[in-house]
Amino acid sequence: MKAVSEQDIRTSFINCSKGEAKRLPLPRDLDELPWDDLDFLGWRDLSAPGRSYIVTERAGEFIGVTLRFPSHQRGFLHRSMCSLCLTTHPGSGVSLMTARKTGAAGREGNSVGLYICTDLDCSLYVRGKKVPAPGGRFKESLTTEEQVERTRSNLDAFLGKLYV
Repeated sequence: MKAVSEQDIRTSFINCSKGEAKRLPLPRDLDELPWDDLDFLGWRDLSAPGRSYIVTERAGEFIGVTLRFPSHQRGFLHRSMCSLCLTTHPGSGVSLMTARKTGAAGREGNSVGLYICTDLDCSLYVRGKKVPAPGGRFKESLTTEEQVERTRSNLDAFLGKLYV
């Protein structure tokens, strides 16, 4: 992913108002992120538990999505798998995140959900730059590049559902 500016991020959101996009908190370390290792920029809103954001490139432009997820914790023995990167995490390491649809459907309250790594570090898990808890990544026959492409494809499919 190429580096994004604050202005690019704020104008990219498709499922919230311009006012909401203008007020949302941004990651403080934009200049220090490993952009070459990211398929999307994802961060949690520390001031609003249960709220996260994703910005990615799609069809040559930046697309931003606001996400919500339940703030309750699961037991440590419970394991879930991320639908984007296929990494498993114990406890609350994976959350069902929902995004309001765009347009009239979103204004009526329709949303789409997906199980995603709660820390939104899918890109780093796939590339082996961040290590999940033991048993978090299965040995696959796919190359790292193929796993990266699968993660991007899974994210693109999720974003496509926001427009329907």
